[in-house]
Amino acid sequence: MASNLLAKIPLFADLPIVELDKLIPALEVKNLKNREILFREGDPGEHLYVVVMGELEVLMAEGSLEEMQLNLLHEGEYLGEMSLVVPGGHRTASVRSRGESTLLVVSREQFMELLSRHPVLASAMVTVLSQRLDATNTATFRDLTEKNRQLQKAYDHLKAAQDLLIEKERLERELQVAADIQLSILPDTLPVVDGYDFGARILPARQVGGDLYDVFVISENKVGVLIGDVADKGVPSALFMARAHAFVMALATVGNSAGEVMRMVNRHITHLQKSTQFVTVLYGILDTSTSEFSYARAGHEPPLILNPDGTVERIPHAPGMSIGLWDDIVLDERTVTLPQHSTLLLYTDGMTDCRDPKGVAFGLDRIKQMLTGMRSHNAQLVCDQLLMTLKGYQDGAKQDDDVTLVAIHVTKAASPAKPVQQNKPDAKKGVKKVAVKKEKIATKKKKTK
Repeated sequence: MASNLLAKIPLFADLPIVELDKLIPALEVKNLKNREILFREGDPGEHLYVVVMGELEVLMAEGSLEEMQLNLLHEGEYLGEMSLVVPGGHRTASVRSRGESTLLVVSREQFMELLSRHPVLASAMVTVLSQRLDATNTATFRDLTEKNRQLQKAYDHLKAAQDLLIEKERLERELQVAADIQLSILPDTLPVVDGYDFGARILPARQVGGDLYDVFVISENKVGVLIGDVADKGVPSALFMARAHAFVMALATVGNSAGEVMRMVNRHITHLQKSTQFVTVLYGILDTSTSEFSYARAGHEPPLILNPDGTVERIPHAPGMSIGLWDDIVLDERTVTLPQHSTLLLYTDGMTDCRDPKGVAFGLDRIKQMLTGMRSHNAQLVCDQLLMTLKGYQDGAKQDDDVTLVAIHVTKAASPAKPVQQNKPDAKKGVKKVAVKKEKIATKKKKTK
């Protein structure tokens, strides 16, 4: 049986069976336990081993996290033949027993004695060396080819990543420019009017948002107040917002009522608009001589009024249709008289819809509750404190929508008209531009209110 095993090894295949039968009794028998190491990578090589029973694992980086099995030898297979013909060589891999195993051990001295009696072994030795060299060349070529393929793949990935990074930086620069342009459309200063003060804040949910607001002089005793919320967010919404704002500003100064302005804006937008975008808007005209605020509401949130006695109420309202969807729209048109020491608050639904980390919306009731304690606040302080409270309530949760606030505070009873003027330079701080957060948010559902 053992001589038959030796006969399967190319080095001994041409030897007579009688010679192999003589060799077998002289060979050392080595028994290994499960996971016992036969030799390690780098050990000197002096013996050839034949597997009589069991299995041997040929390993690279044995015992490390990078350990890799190169081969698994079974009964009748052999390893270490190069140690018989290459003196001073070292093992190129580690070998470990899988389960219990039994090996026959052929030393170099035993092999050289056989060579002296049977010179035919020299030819077999050359054949083995040639086969090993061919196998090594083939393996090396295959490894180099695979490494080249992997390097090319890594290079392609790096190049693609670099291209994406360059494109990302370009888009970020363009978004920043778009954000700067958008904020430049919003007023840096608010009008200074005897008997009134105004406040505003905006907190975009993305770098480029879709909310708009403005407070501007129309005539000697008329001030226009505008707030709007474009469906969806991002650059397309910002462009739509800029268009709607421009139309309102252009049409508001020709003596039209709030409702007429909204209808004309809607006709212009629906004539030009090629998408399904729309905007909810509340545009009103404050008569500073009578404290009357006449407004048209196109699907926007109804305003809140903080009365002098501290009570807060939502102004009665009727259904209204958003701008940009239909050629003919129904508006909620009203006129309210603002008492002395009252505050009118306009807001977008990002305020009520803002959620805490548990997903609970801020809601209208919280706004009303907060307003009750702000009777002595000017308009800007009302906006500032509302937004500060909202951000604390949000507590790091994702912001799903832009938040915009505009407030009108009546400081004294209506009187004969006095000239309306734009804010002095030091009053620019009346409206604060809030740093834009670069957050990806869910698309806002399109709806009419």
